[in-house]
Amino acid sequence: MNNSKKNSGENINDKLELICTRLQIIEREMKARNESKHEYCCHQDQNNDEDGSSECCGLPIVPVRELDKDIEFERESLIRTIEKKWVNGTELKYCFFTKGPWKGDLGQQRIVEDAFDEWKNVGIGLSFTKVNRLDEADIRIGFEQGDGAWSYVGRDIWGIPKSKRTMNFGWKLNGQSGMDTALHEIGHTLGFNHAQQNPFSGIEWDEEAVYRYFMGPPNYWSREKTFHNVLRTLSPESVEGSEWDPNSIMQYSIRGGLILRPELYQNGLNPEPGLSENDKEQVRLFYPEDSSPYDELRFLEARRLNINPSEQINLAIRPEITRIYQIQTFGLSDTVMVLFEDNNGTLEHVASDDDSGWSRNASLKLRLVAGREYILRIRLYYSHVRGESAVMYW
Repeated sequence: MNNSKKNSGENINDKLELICTRLQIIEREMKARNESKHEYCCHQDQNNDEDGSSECCGLPIVPVRELDKDIEFERESLIRTIEKKWVNGTELKYCFFTKGPWKGDLGQQRIVEDAFDEWKNVGIGLSFTKVNRLDEADIRIGFEQGDGAWSYVGRDIWGIPKSKRTMNFGWKLNGQSGMDTALHEIGHTLGFNHAQQNPFSGIEWDEEAVYRYFMGPPNYWSREKTFHNVLRTLSPESVEGSEWDPNSIMQYSIRGGLILRPELYQNGLNPEPGLSENDKEQVRLFYPEDSSPYDELRFLEARRLNINPSEQINLAIRPEITRIYQIQTFGLSDTVMVLFEDNNGTLEHVASDDDSGWSRNASLKLRLVAGREYILRIRLYYSHVRGESAVMYW
C-alpha cells in the first residue's frame, strides 16, 4: 500500500515536471516569435507574418462623454469635432519610462522624439518638450513588448494617473515603418482617430472576415476590440471635414479580402508612408501657428468672446494680490477653458474646465499669486449668437 502511494506520488510529480517543461518550451517559442516580429502599425504594406498579417494600433476603450439629452444637432456636431483637441498653444510634455517592463532603449526613444519633431515641423501651434520626471509629463511613453501600440486620444490623457502610460510601443521601431508607428500614435495624442472609421470612407467590410483576421496572430483581438478600432463607424459630427484620406498616417494598412467596397481596395489598401498632405492640413487647421501678443484680462472687466466655433482667444491675467479668484464665462456658449502659469517662459498647466453640452458656464476657482503671469486659453465649441458670451475674473 505504501509502495503504491509512493509510486502514485512519483507519477504525479513526473507529470507535473513534464507539464512545466512543455510550458517553458511554449513560452520560449512565444517569446522568440514576438522578438522576431516587425514593427509595423497597420500603416504600411509590409507585413509581420508570412500570411500577410500585421500588428495594428489598438486604442484603449474610453466611454463616450455624456451630453445633455436635448442638445441640438449642430451644437453636438461642433462639440464632438473639438472635444478631445487641445487648446492651441499648449506645451505638451512627454517622458519615457526608464524602469521595469515599460522601459525602452535609447534608439527606440530617439525614433519617437524624431516623430514629435516631424509633427511640430509641419508648422503648428502646439509644442513638445521632453522631461525627465513622470509626474511632470502629460504624455508618458512605455515600450512593453507584446502589449501592442496604442495611445489615448487627445485630452483623454489628462484623466490617466501619473504613474500610468498614456502611450505604448509593443514592438521594435525601425526605419520608416517605425517612424510611421510613432507618428500614428502621436496623431492619436493630438486628438485624431483612425481614418478607416471615417463615415465618409464608403468602406463596406466583410465583417466576419475582419473579426477572424484580427482574432488571429499577431493581434489576437477580441470582437469588442476589433469593433472599436476597425468596424465601428464614427459619427459624422466627430470627424474633421467630410473627406476620407486613404493615405493618412491614421489609416490602417488593410490586407486583401477584408473590404468588399470600394472595389479599388478589395485586394488591399496600403497608405503611402509618412504624413499625408491632408494630415498636415488638418493638424494646422486645429493648431495654427500664432505668435501674436496676449491681451490682458483685467480684474472685474468682462471680455467678449467675439470668435467663431473652433476658434480660440488667449488672454493674460496678472493678479495684483495673492488670493482665491474665480474665472468664469458668461452667456449661451460651449467652451473649454484652460489656465496656464508662465514659469520663466514655460507654460505650466494649472486647471481647466469644459462646459460643452450642458446648461452651465466654464468656471475655475483657484489661488493666483501676485506678480506672476497666467495665460487663459478659451476655445469656443458653439455659441447661439456670435459675441454674446464673455469671460471675467474677480
